[in-house]
Amino acid sequence: MSSPGITNEAETPQFRAASDAGTFELKSPATRQPVALVSEATVEDTDAAVAAAKAAFPAWSALSPNDRGAYMMKLAELLLESQEELAHLEANSMGRPVSGYWDAKVAAQKLQYFATAGWDNHGQTSLHTPGFLNMTLKQPFGVVAAIIPWNVPVYFFINKMGPALAAGNTIVIKSSEKAPLTSAKVAALIQKAGFPPGVVNVLSGHGHISGSALSHHMDVRMITFTGSGRTGRLIQQAAAKSNLKNVLFELGGKSPAVIFGDADLDRAAKETANSLQFNSGQVCMANSRVYVHSSISDQFISLFKEKFQAITPGDPTQPHVTHGPQADEIQFNTIKKYIELGKRDGKLALGGDEIAGHAGYFIEPTVFLETPEDAPIMKEEIFGPVVNINVFDSEEEVIRMVNDSEYGLYASVYTRDIERAMRFAKSMEAGSVGINCTSPTGAFDMPFGGFKASGIGREGIHYSMDCYLETKTVLMRI
Repeated sequence: MSSPGITNEAETPQFRAASDAGTFELKSPATRQPVALVSEATVEDTDAAVAAAKAAFPAWSALSPNDRGAYMMKLAELLLESQEELAHLEANSMGRPVSGYWDAKVAAQKLQYFATAGWDNHGQTSLHTPGFLNMTLKQPFGVVAAIIPWNVPVYFFINKMGPALAAGNTIVIKSSEKAPLTSAKVAALIQKAGFPPGVVNVLSGHGHISGSALSHHMDVRMITFTGSGRTGRLIQQAAAKSNLKNVLFELGGKSPAVIFGDADLDRAAKETANSLQFNSGQVCMANSRVYVHSSISDQFISLFKEKFQAITPGDPTQPHVTHGPQADEIQFNTIKKYIELGKRDGKLALGGDEIAGHAGYFIEPTVFLETPEDAPIMKEEIFGPVVNINVFDSEEEVIRMVNDSEYGLYASVYTRDIERAMRFAKSMEAGSVGINCTSPTGAFDMPFGGFKASGIGREGIHYSMDCYLETKTVLMRI
């Protein structure tokens, strides 16, 4: 499948098979049975998508924000109408339970905001240089590429497309090979919404083909990616080696949560367990490291285990199911490898195996205790329902452990002491800090992104737009 936009301007938006007719098989992770044959975009298809976006850019960028926004408003309506179908497509492609599907609603809200946000792209003026009226202009890059992840694909599709289009860019979006179905559906909705040909182009396929081609493409002026740090590094290298394209990255995490003795322990246990259990732990900001004060460690660990294992695994298309499979066999085997390393280095306190009685890639909620801070499962992103809980005695000690990581996406602290909470908010090396809350808690109007190896730049309704705009200085002698 390729998408609306891989056409010339005289044609209507359309879907195309891959130029070489190549496909790849998509299997349901819940049953291990095939659910779809998906077209594999070639380098030629990728070049055609970029060419279509480049051809569409002059007319799209010349539209008023109101005219661009009208298409986005229509698409937001269609997303809301399609929420149930999108949820089932996600369940079948990567195992996300429909019971916890919120993506279409939040994506529509983002799109409704960006439909009017183009009016905010203002420059500045200055009379401070004698004899001159000087100004800055905010102008779009041209062709933007977006490579989105498989764990929350509809949200990331819109989170990147919305500000890019509002800024006046055109875009090529590559979906993940693990979860291409909802992107294909959104492409159909884009077609239904009447977007002009070439404005939005959607490619399905693997990163080493179409993703690499986008990263190296000389006509792509800016690229945004959400996913693993390893892939982010490859994209940044390609961007530098080609045309030094601008990058916006949200990468992995190894997010810590710190629990003090004065915390609401029941809330802390419930929320930290949910952070790891949501989407079967396949979330970049999941608090996979939990540090609990020695004065309440036994009580907290008992509460955490009770809440963490209270799941209903099964067919993710059923509304009562709360725990789905891992996305595919690769992810399943990666998590099992880390669990074996955890058994070697730490103390297994819960889970540690496949969930019996299910044909799919189901992993038990797993807890390790007393794991050395330099162990692989403490340092590396597992992306599954696996948590390490360690005990600490002092603030100084736990801050060192919290920050002893190359990741810095999300961190949290549970305490009733507001002065302590603010010390931690300042000291934690993370793009987001939760006080008496943890991931996936966020705020619609706040920025999101990471410190250190967890990303470059920030995304959010008041922050994304600048990432998709160039600033030009104009000097006018008067």
